[in-house]
Amino acid sequence: MLRDRRLSHLLVLGACAIGPAAVLHYFGGNQVEIGSNVHFLPIAVSAGLASLAALALTLAGARRGDGRAVIVGTAFSTMAAMLAVHGLTTPGVLVDDNGVVAFSGAATLPIGGAVLALSAVPELRGPAAVRPLLWAQAVALTVIAALGAAGIVLPGLVPSVPEPDSPAAIAVLAISLVFYGVVGARAARTYMLTRRRADLLVVLGVVVLAAAVVPALLMSFWELGWWLGHAFELIGIGLVGVPVALDLHRGAQSRPLAGDLRGTELVSAADGFLGPHVRALLRRLAEKDEYTARHTRSVSLLAVRMGEELGLPPARLRELAIGALLHDMGKLSIPDSILQKPAALTEEEYAVIRRHPEWGAALVLQLGFGPQVARLVSDHHERLDGSGYPRGLREPELDLGTRVLMVCDVFDALLSARVYRDAWTLDDALELLRRECGQKLDRRCVEALERILARDAAAPARTAA
Repeated sequence: MLRDRRLSHLLVLGACAIGPAAVLHYFGGNQVEIGSNVHFLPIAVSAGLASLAALALTLAGARRGDGRAVIVGTAFSTMAAMLAVHGLTTPGVLVDDNGVVAFSGAATLPIGGAVLALSAVPELRGPAAVRPLLWAQAVALTVIAALGAAGIVLPGLVPSVPEPDSPAAIAVLAISLVFYGVVGARAARTYMLTRRRADLLVVLGVVVLAAAVVPALLMSFWELGWWLGHAFELIGIGLVGVPVALDLHRGAQSRPLAGDLRGTELVSAADGFLGPHVRALLRRLAEKDEYTARHTRSVSLLAVRMGEELGLPPARLRELAIGALLHDMGKLSIPDSILQKPAALTEEEYAVIRRHPEWGAALVLQLGFGPQVARLVSDHHERLDGSGYPRGLREPELDLGTRVLMVCDVFDALLSARVYRDAWTLDDALELLRRECGQKLDRRCVEALERILARDAAAPARTAA
């Protein structure tokens, strides 16, 4: 399982999802007697941390014109305000029995989840949305403060909250979990693409916040789970807020909660997303042969676009990005006299060239890349009818990622000018791919390529309009 990286990362995500729920299941029902002062202190700490996170994210997002960061800051500021009201209205500390404490405690996480889910709205991510979001945050905080104060003075103004474990509470719980599910799924997708620990912490933080909703709506204050839920709130806010704030501090966009990271960004920012080995190999390839380095980048960018077009899941898309960037690394072992020969190759020289997939696969395995990446490197010159090399594999033995890479490699090579031939025209290259559909190349991949090219051709017209 450690060697199969996709499986091991799925296990990590599964552990993130199961852990908080297991704690609540096994320990949440224990009866406890905890005084009001103990409730007052942790809530005050949670509200303080949420306020700091909200302030940092809001200011950083406003400076960078990053609407997503402002949305996260708005969610945290809203939760902080609700937590503050919840803590200040603890019965027996500053005020007597009141309905504000129950309402603010039950509403904090559902409202926060709803605001976090807004990061999925594309119109709210750009610079134009920053100012309206800042106004919305200010209005929300003012309303919460005013309603909290009014509720303390006139308790009758506070609406009743569902009884714990009642049908109404379960309905609110279901809606809240949908919000957190949307946010968590986007964060998980980002992590499966980037494999950054910081993005994994965001996934865990969202899960912990979702777990905290359960005791807030289903348990009473004399159950240990109700108190664990408050601890989960504190932990979840830190796990989500700190990585996002660090991204902004480093000058990067906050991506985990938005879930909009594209495969092309993995390739164009390979230094940050794909690790030092990929960076070092690309640099070494560029030093050896500039054409091969340019070809590798072009093939990779097209391959991940085609992978997204065909619906490859995030883990497979990441493997495709790495495999496409490394598919010609075996050429590092080819003598320059052959690789850069300004004429057609002899049969003996071509035989050396044909060994580069095997050499590349051995290299990436030696450096610790997974078997699927090695397979992409070794098989990108295979063909569906068995006419390819180095192993003469046939259609059933070639997975979709490999077929994508085959088409992109051929297409980019045809459009590239070489010392021994001119570049093909786009129409001639597509005509060749169409002729080889179903025989040498996969029809779905060629059709996906044509759809991508059609959208690219239409984009200037749409921009002009």
